[in-house]
Amino acid sequence: MFDHLLSKEARDLREEVRDLVKWVPREMILDMDADRIRFPKEFLREAGRRNLMGCRYPRRWGGRGMDWAATCMLMEEVGTLGYIFACVFGVGAELVCDAIVRHGTDAQRERYVRPLLAGEIFAAECLTEPRGGSDFFGTATSAVRDGEDFILNGQKRFIVGAEGADYFLVYARTDPGAEAHKALTCFIVDRGPGVETRYLYNLMGCRGGGAGRLVFRDVRVPAANIVGQLNGAYAVFNTMMIPERLGTAAMTIGAARPALEVATGYTTRRKAFGQPINEFQGVSFQVAEAAMLLDACRAMIHATATAVDRGIDPRSVRRLVSQTKKFVTESCQKAAHNAMQVMGGIGYTDIYPIERIVRDLRLASIWTGTNEVMAMIIANEWYREYARSRAAGLTRDLEADAAGAEAPEEKIYD
Repeated sequence: MFDHLLSKEARDLREEVRDLVKWVPREMILDMDADRIRFPKEFLREAGRRNLMGCRYPRRWGGRGMDWAATCMLMEEVGTLGYIFACVFGVGAELVCDAIVRHGTDAQRERYVRPLLAGEIFAAECLTEPRGGSDFFGTATSAVRDGEDFILNGQKRFIVGAEGADYFLVYARTDPGAEAHKALTCFIVDRGPGVETRYLYNLMGCRGGGAGRLVFRDVRVPAANIVGQLNGAYAVFNTMMIPERLGTAAMTIGAARPALEVATGYTTRRKAFGQPINEFQGVSFQVAEAAMLLDACRAMIHATATAVDRGIDPRSVRRLVSQTKKFVTESCQKAAHNAMQVMGGIGYTDIYPIERIVRDLRLASIWTGTNEVMAMIIANEWYREYARSRAAGLTRDLEADAAGAEAPEEKIYD
């Protein structure tokens, strides 16, 4: 993050986060990648003890009352430990808590937000199902009313924190006969009878986050655990797309940054043909491109974070967040690719952390909505904005500024 774009409070917070990053033992990073640690409770407890989680939430619930710019800076710094550290950090503190803070009750905030931000309990978001990923409205998990409770049945998969979380934010179908936007409800589900972690995935990267399949079998959930309104999950889902996708983008920068730094150090020391290889343009230009991409990502993150903080038109925010997620994740993957390329064969081994970083970053363009879905949203919102602008006469008729503009017989559209 650029220093000149951060407040003094945010810069001070960054030093606190960097102290946390220094605290993490090397063995924890290696054990998570080897799946010897299945869920990093000690890391989250320490982050909570230092009051670093949920910095943008009100102090009343354990946050610091800061903004999205500070949050994105924090997520980048946490991401330097490894993508999975930021994933587990963000899923609880930035996704689950966001839903409860924005849509929940004070009783829910007291019971579920405050202790999570203190590092005392852990949470996971349950959205993806075996038969659907990006198709949120295709949710098959169901919850049927039974007096003051609901009986929950269904499965969720690829859930970061399936192993380790104490409670889950679960979307379920509560009105089978209603149209999709009015059929789902968001619940807080405590781990207990009927909640089973069925399968832990052997992931290519981002290991150690307890990612697994959850099975809910006749789980009794109190109606008091509804987040927002009955059959009103769409409103919760809509607001959660901001922390899901903007948070993902910010932490991806942090996860890619070590690759650039390691490659920079390596190429200044490694010699070939009698000189350091960073003196060859084939090498230095790739390092320069990686540095440029990460800076462009930070600039885009900050612009989008500012738009969210200022509460601009929600549909414009939707496009900004989507294109930020797509551009940043793909740019960071390219930066890590360049880092491995300039290091040559040694970058493909575990002598340096580049191979782990490349494996981990492959997730970035898949989860929290694939980048193809991001492109669909960007296109839809861009065409809508274009049509609105044209209809309102807000801009100059640029099409007319061509020498041959007065040749209507050449403008054939169907």
